[in-house]
Amino acid sequence: MTRIKQLAANASSVAIILATTTAAYAGGELNLLTWEGYADPSFIEPFEAATGCKVSATYVGANDDFAPKLAAGGGVFDLVSPSIDSTAPLIAAGFVEEIDTAKLPRFGEIYDKFRDADGINVDGKTYGVPYAWGAISFMYRPDKFDTPPTSLAELWNPELKGRVSLWDDKSALYVAARLNGDMDIYNLSDDQIGAAQEKLAEQRPLVRKYWSTAGELVDLFLADEVWVSNTWAGYQSALLAAEGMEVVEFIPKERAEGWMDSFMIVSGSPNEDCAYKFLNMAISEQGQCGVANVNGYSVTNPVAARACMSPEQFTALHQDDLSYLDSLMLWENLGARLQTYTNAWNAVKAQ
Repeated sequence: MTRIKQLAANASSVAIILATTTAAYAGGELNLLTWEGYADPSFIEPFEAATGCKVSATYVGANDDFAPKLAAGGGVFDLVSPSIDSTAPLIAAGFVEEIDTAKLPRFGEIYDKFRDADGINVDGKTYGVPYAWGAISFMYRPDKFDTPPTSLAELWNPELKGRVSLWDDKSALYVAARLNGDMDIYNLSDDQIGAAQEKLAEQRPLVRKYWSTAGELVDLFLADEVWVSNTWAGYQSALLAAEGMEVVEFIPKERAEGWMDSFMIVSGSPNEDCAYKFLNMAISEQGQCGVANVNGYSVTNPVAARACMSPEQFTALHQDDLSYLDSLMLWENLGARLQTYTNAWNAVKAQ
């Protein structure tokens, strides 16, 4: 069983327990809409034991999943964890509420770059608590390549027909645009988006499958169906290593995107007390090393990270080198162009 499948099994078990013990935990439940690994039992179970707040998680495969699920209403979720390019629409729609940072004693320890980010600060109000960050790097099987790949062009190599994959996300356009030499990827013109679509159409015969979840890509590698893909840096490679498969991550010469995820409180949550307890845990040693150890991601509170990581892990995750983050093309809110990008990607998939 892969690590992702184990996560799913654990989540299912938690859901069953919650369904049968509602009365026992009335007012003490917390429902997350989040990414795989962000509700891992290794740090969630101690949180539940310490607070009495029972956690249930629903996992997403793309940032485009957050708004539709919140728009459906019904008060299903209490906390969400979108990436920095997807927070603005949630704030504008009123789906999430202002964070009372006075209730988060360690909020000031978070890197300034993240704490002050435009994506979570609007009109002097803070709407998100930065949690984790990393790169959208690329990953390959070294036993399948005589020469280690260094360029995005390798994903267009006709010799790899049927062995290539890309994340099923509008960010595929960013990949193709960079290969075209269009580096201002968050402000592409219609012509540049069209050129990126053409490049992706050219690649389509080489693609085994566009992956939607971390587990799906892991399984594609394990089944010897995919040899190279973009990846959530640190996470899927660790899952594959746990299964005994060697893979190598790399940043191509055309650069890589960067991301940062923040937890946000859903407007009208009836479980606000548990939500703040969770947020405090998330930026403490328990939550920061929790996600770093499970997902392999870098984290946002360097004070907590230094206290709970070995010096080697701290350095490996670039916690002492924010110039690495600056070298990444940190995701940006696409604003009014979001639908244009999304429609362009959907058109590629429909071909």
